[in-house]
Amino acid sequence: MLFPPASCPRLIVKIGSALLVDPNGGVRRAWLEGVAADLADRARAGQQIAIVSSGAIALGARRLALAKGGRGSLEDAQAAAAVGQIALAQVWTEVLAAQGLTAAQMLVTLDDLEDRRRYLNAAATLDRLLSLRAVPVLNENDSVATAEIRFGDNDRLAARVAQAAGASGVVLLSDVDGLYDRNPALPGAAHLAVVERIDAGVLAMADAGSASGMGSGGMVSKLAAARIATAAGIPLAIASGRVDRPLSTTARHTLFAAERTATARKAWLAGGLTAKGVIRVDAGAATALRKGGSLLAAGATAAEGGFMRGDLVTVEGPEGSVARGLAEYDAADARRLLGRRSDEHAAILGYAPRAALVHRNHLALL
Repeated sequence: MLFPPASCPRLIVKIGSALLVDPNGGVRRAWLEGVAADLADRARAGQQIAIVSSGAIALGARRLALAKGGRGSLEDAQAAAAVGQIALAQVWTEVLAAQGLTAAQMLVTLDDLEDRRRYLNAAATLDRLLSLRAVPVLNENDSVATAEIRFGDNDRLAARVAQAAGASGVVLLSDVDGLYDRNPALPGAAHLAVVERIDAGVLAMADAGSASGMGSGGMVSKLAAARIATAAGIPLAIASGRVDRPLSTTARHTLFAAERTATARKAWLAGGLTAKGVIRVDAGAATALRKGGSLLAAGATAAEGGFMRGDLVTVEGPEGSVARGLAEYDAADARRLLGRRSDEHAAILGYAPRAALVHRNHLALL
């Protein structure tokens, strides 16, 4: 059993569209009833579970007779989501009620989890629902989300929800049984049972496609979710949902080990998806950051984007992403300070400068 109740008080389970919806756009009711039975068993054992459920667009597209599964345009997807979300909530309410469980619906947008105040509000709601033994069923609010302000897939949403809920495990149930060293359709593809660290080699194994054509994710989105979760100290598993009672079986899966623990604020920073800019640094600055230092202007080589003070920025070193943090300067002033020593800053800017481009208290390593 993945993440047994005794060792995982709170669990987030994500269910992909291809598992919940059949090729004709109908609910796979018998399979979903098996999942509800698994949830009930875990609830009786004391585990609290929240569900991140895809399927609204696929369900709505059938009811509206939309082409391409409702994904032919943003307007079609929004309309399909508006209709399908009602059907999705109804079926979850029914299958959970049959097991004596109370369903709760939470629809969120990217901004709800990227804005710190709204994130804390969502976290408080999740905590209260779980403490009341309800089963929150979450989905992105696709009826209002646009390309610029959306998660785009429920894998990353599940990882962010895990942070907000203070979960100790995430399961992504999918139409694949984990990560392979290459596309599993290719000869000789080898399955990875455990991934200790998500490095460039692991990222290169991902295939961006969604095998079913109904979902918006793929292995790329699942690895992005795994990076968010593990950076926050939360292990994540990718497991096949192509079995009955998937949460009570020991089917093959890939487990991504938690890399480290982090404070709640730094975990939120590390998992941020809407960076407003990039600050590029040299190798020496990247090393200093990994040792716990602040980002000083002397080690910065470029500042890209139109970020303002307090915006989330990504710090990129010669070998890739190093950290995310909150900018201490607007982009224009940051560019004026690039490569300059701290004792030069006042003369350059004409005012008393701040200590760093990104202070270590507002920075999370990746």
